[in-house]
Amino acid sequence: MSDALVRLYPAAYRVAHGQEIVDVHREMTAGLPRPARLRADADLVAHALRVRLGLDSASPAGRFFALAAPFALAAAAVSSGLHLTRWYAELVLSPAPVWVQLSVMGGAWTLSLLFSLLVCLGAIIALTGRWVPGVGMAVCGLLGRAVLWTVAVPVPGEGAVAPVAAALLTTAVVLACPADRRGDRWLSAAAGAMAAVAWFPVVVVNTRAFGVTTDYGAWPILVLAFTGAAVALRSRASGLRELGAMAAASPPLVAHAYTNAWGDLRPALGILLLLPVMAAATVACQAVRRRR
Repeated sequence: MSDALVRLYPAAYRVAHGQEIVDVHREMTAGLPRPARLRADADLVAHALRVRLGLDSASPAGRFFALAAPFALAAAAVSSGLHLTRWYAELVLSPAPVWVQLSVMGGAWTLSLLFSLLVCLGAIIALTGRWVPGVGMAVCGLLGRAVLWTVAVPVPGEGAVAPVAAALLTTAVVLACPADRRGDRWLSAAAGAMAAVAWFPVVVVNTRAFGVTTDYGAWPILVLAFTGAAVALRSRASGLRELGAMAAASPPLVAHAYTNAWGDLRPALGILLLLPVMAAATVACQAVRRRR
Protein backbone atom coordinates (compact mmCIF):
# COMPACT_ATOMS: atom_id res chain seq x y z
CA MET A 1 0.00 0.00 0.00
CA SER A 2 2.77 2.43 0.92
CA ASP A 3 4.48 1.84 -2.47
CA ALA A 4 1.35 3.06 -4.25
CA LEU A 5 0.97 6.07 -1.96
CA VAL A 6 4.58 7.12 -2.48
CA ARG A 7 3.79 7.58 -6.18
CA LEU A 8 1.82 10.66 -5.18
CA TYR A 9 5.13 12.43 -4.50
CA PRO A 10 6.88 14.27 -7.35
CA ALA A 11 9.31 12.07 -9.31
CA ALA A 12 12.45 13.88 -8.10
CA TYR A 13 11.31 13.64 -4.49
CA ARG A 14 10.58 9.91 -4.91
CA VAL A 15 14.05 9.28 -6.26
CA ALA A 16 15.67 11.11 -3.33
CA HIS A 17 13.45 9.97 -0.45
CA GLY A 18 10.98 7.36 -1.74
CA GLN A 19 12.58 4.23 -0.26
CA GLU A 20 13.15 5.92 3.07
CA ILE A 21 9.49 6.99 3.21
CA VAL A 22 8.32 3.44 2.38
CA ASP A 23 10.54 1.88 5.06
CA VAL A 24 9.54 4.36 7.78
CA HIS A 25 5.85 4.06 6.90
CA ARG A 26 5.94 0.26 7.03
CA GLU A 27 7.76 0.32 10.35
CA MET A 28 5.30 2.80 11.85
CA THR A 29 2.19 0.92 10.70
CA ALA A 30 3.36 -2.62 11.47
CA GLY A 31 0.92 -4.25 13.87
CA LEU A 32 -1.43 -1.27 14.02
CA PRO A 33 -5.19 -1.81 13.84
CA ARG A 34 -6.90 -0.92 10.58
CA PRO A 35 -8.26 2.52 11.70
CA ALA A 36 -4.76 3.58 12.82
CA ARG A 37 -3.24 2.38 9.52
CA LEU A 38 -5.83 4.37 7.58
CA ARG A 39 -4.93 7.49 9.58
CA ALA A 40 -1.24 6.93 8.86
CA ASP A 41 -2.02 6.48 5.16
CA ALA A 42 -4.05 9.69 5.18
CA ASP A 43 -1.12 11.54 6.78
CA LEU A 44 1.21 10.19 4.09
CA VAL A 45 -1.19 11.27 1.32
CA ALA A 46 -1.51 14.73 2.88
CA HIS A 47 2.27 15.11 3.05
CA ALA A 48 2.67 13.94 -0.55
CA LEU A 49 0.12 16.49 -1.74
CA ARG A 50 1.85 19.23 0.25
CA VAL A 51 5.20 18.38 -1.35
CA ARG A 52 3.61 18.28 -4.81
CA LEU A 53 1.95 21.66 -4.22
CA GLY A 54 5.08 23.18 -2.70
CA LEU A 55 3.50 23.58 0.73
CA ASP A 56 5.84 21.43 2.81
CA SER A 57 7.84 22.98 5.63
CA ALA A 58 11.05 23.10 3.55
CA SER A 59 9.51 25.21 0.77
CA PRO A 60 9.19 29.02 0.75
CA ALA A 61 5.40 28.73 0.38
CA GLY A 62 5.20 26.38 3.36
CA ARG A 63 7.21 28.77 5.54
CA PHE A 64 5.04 31.66 4.35
CA PHE A 65 1.78 29.95 5.32
CA ALA A 66 3.29 28.78 8.61
CA LEU A 67 3.81 32.47 9.41
CA ALA A 68 0.42 33.58 8.12
CA ALA A 69 -1.78 30.84 9.64
CA PRO A 70 -1.77 31.97 13.31
CA PHE A 71 -2.56 35.53 12.31
CA ALA A 72 -5.31 34.38 9.93
CA LEU A 73 -6.88 32.53 12.87
CA ALA A 74 -6.50 35.61 15.06
CA ALA A 75 -8.04 37.87 12.39
CA ALA A 76 -10.98 35.50 12.01
CA ALA A 77 -11.43 35.52 15.79
CA VAL A 78 -11.40 39.34 15.85
CA SER A 79 -14.02 39.54 13.10
CA SER A 80 -16.22 36.91 14.75
CA GLY A 81 -15.69 38.41 18.19
CA LEU A 82 -16.76 41.83 16.96
CA HIS A 83 -19.86 40.22 15.43
CA LEU A 84 -20.72 38.63 18.77
CA THR A 85 -20.00 41.67 20.92
CA ARG A 86 -21.90 43.99 18.58
CA TRP A 87 -24.95 41.75 18.99
CA TYR A 88 -24.46 41.67 22.76
CA ALA A 89 -24.06 45.46 22.94
CA GLU A 90 -27.28 45.96 20.97
CA LEU A 91 -29.02 43.43 23.21
CA VAL A 92 -27.97 45.23 26.39
CA LEU A 93 -28.46 48.79 25.14
CA SER A 94 -31.89 48.18 23.62
CA PRO A 95 -34.86 49.39 25.69
CA ALA A 96 -36.75 46.18 24.92
CA PRO A 97 -36.50 43.37 27.49
CA VAL A 98 -33.80 40.82 26.76
CA TRP A 99 -36.23 37.89 26.69
CA VAL A 100 -38.34 39.66 24.08
CA GLN A 101 -35.30 40.26 21.85
CA LEU A 102 -34.17 36.66 22.20
CA SER A 103 -37.63 35.33 21.39
CA VAL A 104 -37.79 37.16 18.05
CA MET A 105 -34.29 36.20 16.87
CA GLY A 106 -34.38 34.42 13.54
CA GLY A 107 -32.80 31.04 12.95
CA ALA A 108 -30.22 32.41 10.51
CA TRP A 109 -29.08 35.06 13.00
CA THR A 110 -28.83 32.47 15.78
CA LEU A 111 -26.75 30.16 13.59
CA SER A 112 -24.52 33.07 12.60
CA LEU A 113 -23.81 33.80 16.26
CA LEU A 114 -23.13 30.13 17.00
CA PHE A 115 -20.71 29.82 14.08
CA SER A 116 -18.96 33.02 15.21
CA LEU A 117 -18.62 31.54 18.69
CA LEU A 118 -17.09 28.39 17.17
CA VAL A 119 -14.51 30.49 15.33
CA CYS A 120 -13.56 32.39 18.48
CA LEU A 121 -13.30 29.30 20.68
CA GLY A 122 -11.40 27.38 17.98
CA ALA A 123 -8.88 30.19 17.54
CA ILE A 124 -8.32 30.42 21.29
CA ILE A 125 -7.82 26.65 21.57
CA ALA A 126 -5.44 26.55 18.58
CA LEU A 127 -3.36 29.53 19.70
CA THR A 128 -3.04 28.19 23.25
CA GLY A 129 -1.43 24.93 22.21
CA ARG A 130 -4.05 22.52 20.83
CA TRP A 131 -3.73 23.38 17.16
CA VAL A 132 -5.54 20.49 15.45
CA PRO A 133 -8.80 20.50 17.47
CA GLY A 134 -8.81 24.29 17.60
CA VAL A 135 -8.34 24.66 13.84
CA GLY A 136 -11.01 22.03 13.23
CA MET A 137 -13.48 23.99 15.33
CA ALA A 138 -12.56 27.32 13.75
CA VAL A 139 -12.78 25.94 10.20
CA CYS A 140 -16.21 24.45 10.95
CA GLY A 141 -17.33 27.88 12.14
CA LEU A 142 -15.88 29.65 9.11
CA LEU A 143 -17.37 27.24 6.60
CA GLY A 144 -20.68 27.21 8.47
CA ARG A 145 -20.94 30.99 8.23
CA ALA A 146 -19.94 30.88 4.55
CA VAL A 147 -22.72 28.39 3.80
CA LEU A 148 -25.17 30.39 5.89
CA TRP A 149 -24.36 33.62 4.06
CA THR A 150 -24.77 31.79 0.76
CA VAL A 151 -28.17 30.20 1.42
CA ALA A 152 -29.75 32.66 3.85
CA VAL A 153 -30.70 36.29 3.47
CA PRO A 154 -27.68 38.34 4.63
CA VAL A 155 -27.94 40.46 7.71
CA PRO A 156 -28.85 44.08 6.81
CA GLY A 157 -25.67 45.90 5.85
CA GLU A 158 -23.72 42.69 5.32
CA GLY A 159 -23.44 41.53 1.70
CA ALA A 160 -22.68 37.87 1.15
CA VAL A 161 -19.74 38.02 -1.27
CA ALA A 162 -17.10 39.63 0.96
CA PRO A 163 -17.72 37.50 4.09
CA VAL A 164 -17.93 34.26 2.08
CA ALA A 165 -14.70 35.03 0.20
CA ALA A 166 -12.99 35.98 3.48
CA ALA A 167 -14.09 32.74 5.17
CA LEU A 168 -12.86 30.59 2.28
CA LEU A 169 -9.53 32.42 1.96
CA THR A 170 -8.91 32.20 5.70
CA THR A 171 -9.70 28.49 5.70
CA ALA A 172 -7.25 27.94 2.85
CA VAL A 173 -4.47 29.89 4.61
CA VAL A 174 -4.94 28.04 7.89
CA LEU A 175 -5.08 24.58 6.29
CA ALA A 176 -2.00 25.35 4.15
CA CYS A 177 0.19 25.55 7.27
CA PRO A 178 2.65 22.59 7.23
CA ALA A 179 1.99 20.01 9.92
CA ASP A 180 5.43 20.29 11.53
CA ARG A 181 5.22 24.09 11.77
CA ARG A 182 1.85 24.32 13.48
CA GLY A 183 1.42 25.97 16.84
CA ASP A 184 4.69 27.92 17.03
CA ARG A 185 4.57 29.34 20.55
CA TRP A 186 6.00 32.77 19.80
CA LEU A 187 3.86 33.32 16.70
CA SER A 188 0.76 32.06 18.53
CA ALA A 189 1.43 34.43 21.42
CA ALA A 190 1.95 37.36 19.02
CA ALA A 191 -1.25 36.48 17.14
CA GLY A 192 -3.20 36.24 20.39
CA ALA A 193 -1.89 39.61 21.55
CA MET A 194 -2.77 41.12 18.18
CA ALA A 195 -6.32 39.78 18.44
CA ALA A 196 -6.79 41.22 21.93
CA VAL A 197 -5.46 44.67 20.98
CA ALA A 198 -7.52 44.71 17.76
CA TRP A 199 -10.74 43.59 19.44
CA PHE A 200 -10.97 45.43 22.76
CA PRO A 201 -10.95 49.12 21.69
CA VAL A 202 -13.60 48.48 19.03
CA VAL A 203 -15.79 46.80 21.63
CA VAL A 204 -15.42 49.85 23.86
CA VAL A 205 -16.57 52.01 20.95
CA ASN A 206 -19.50 49.75 20.13
CA THR A 207 -20.74 49.84 23.71
CA ARG A 208 -20.74 53.66 23.56
CA ALA A 209 -18.24 53.89 26.38
CA PHE A 210 -16.09 56.15 24.20
CA GLY A 211 -17.09 59.12 22.08
CA VAL A 212 -16.31 57.62 18.67
CA THR A 213 -19.10 56.09 16.65
CA THR A 214 -17.12 54.10 14.06
CA ASP A 215 -13.63 53.59 12.68
CA TYR A 216 -14.79 51.80 9.49
CA GLY A 217 -12.74 48.79 10.51
CA ALA A 218 -9.41 50.62 10.34
CA TRP A 219 -8.18 49.79 13.84
CA PRO A 220 -7.93 45.96 13.51
CA ILE A 221 -6.08 46.23 10.18
CA LEU A 222 -3.77 48.88 11.66
CA VAL A 223 -2.94 46.55 14.57
CA LEU A 224 -2.32 43.68 12.13
CA ALA A 225 0.03 45.85 10.05
CA PHE A 226 2.01 47.00 13.10
CA THR A 227 2.22 43.39 14.29
CA GLY A 228 3.74 42.36 10.95
CA ALA A 229 6.30 45.15 11.25
CA ALA A 230 7.13 44.08 14.81
CA VAL A 231 7.62 40.44 13.72
CA ALA A 232 9.91 41.60 10.91
CA LEU A 233 11.97 43.83 13.20
CA ARG A 234 12.32 41.05 15.76
CA SER A 235 13.57 38.57 13.14
CA ARG A 236 15.72 41.24 11.42
CA ALA A 237 13.99 40.46 8.12
CA SER A 238 13.18 42.90 5.33
CA GLY A 239 9.50 42.91 6.24
CA LEU A 240 8.17 41.95 2.82
CA ARG A 241 7.43 38.33 3.75
CA GLU A 242 6.00 39.29 7.14
CA LEU A 243 3.71 41.99 5.76
CA GLY A 244 2.77 39.63 2.93
CA ALA A 245 1.73 37.09 5.55
CA MET A 246 -0.34 39.77 7.29
CA ALA A 247 -2.01 40.54 3.95
CA ALA A 248 -2.86 36.85 3.60
CA ALA A 249 -4.32 36.94 7.12
CA SER A 250 -6.32 40.12 6.56
CA PRO A 251 -9.44 39.01 4.56
CA PRO A 252 -11.71 38.68 7.64
CA LEU A 253 -10.79 42.20 8.77
CA VAL A 254 -11.16 43.66 5.27
CA ALA A 255 -14.58 42.00 4.94
CA HIS A 256 -15.51 43.42 8.35
CA ALA A 257 -14.50 46.91 7.22
CA TYR A 258 -16.42 46.51 3.96
CA THR A 259 -19.64 45.38 5.63
CA ASN A 260 -19.34 48.05 8.34
CA ALA A 261 -19.20 50.66 5.58
CA TRP A 262 -22.45 49.24 4.12
CA GLY A 263 -20.78 47.89 1.01
CA ASP A 264 -18.71 51.01 0.26
CA LEU A 265 -15.37 49.91 -1.21
CA ARG A 266 -13.54 53.16 -0.50
CA PRO A 267 -12.91 52.64 3.25
CA ALA A 268 -11.81 49.03 2.66
CA LEU A 269 -9.45 50.02 -0.16
CA GLY A 270 -8.02 52.84 1.95
CA ILE A 271 -7.44 50.42 4.80
CA LEU A 272 -5.68 47.96 2.48
CA LEU A 273 -3.10 50.66 1.68
CA LEU A 274 -1.90 50.40 5.29
CA LEU A 275 -0.14 47.11 4.56
CA PRO A 276 2.09 48.24 1.66
CA VAL A 277 2.80 51.52 3.45
CA MET A 278 3.86 49.60 6.55
CA ALA A 279 5.95 47.21 4.43
CA ALA A 280 7.78 50.14 2.83
CA ALA A 281 8.39 51.73 6.25
CA THR A 282 9.72 48.45 7.63
CA VAL A 283 12.09 47.97 4.69
CA ALA A 284 13.39 51.51 5.15
CA CYS A 285 13.84 50.97 8.89
CA GLN A 286 15.79 47.75 8.33
CA ALA A 287 17.99 49.43 5.72
CA VAL A 288 18.85 52.21 8.18
CA ARG A 289 19.58 49.63 10.89
CA ARG A 290 21.98 47.68 8.64
CA ARG A 291 23.96 50.82 7.79
CA ARG A 292 24.70 51.52 11.42
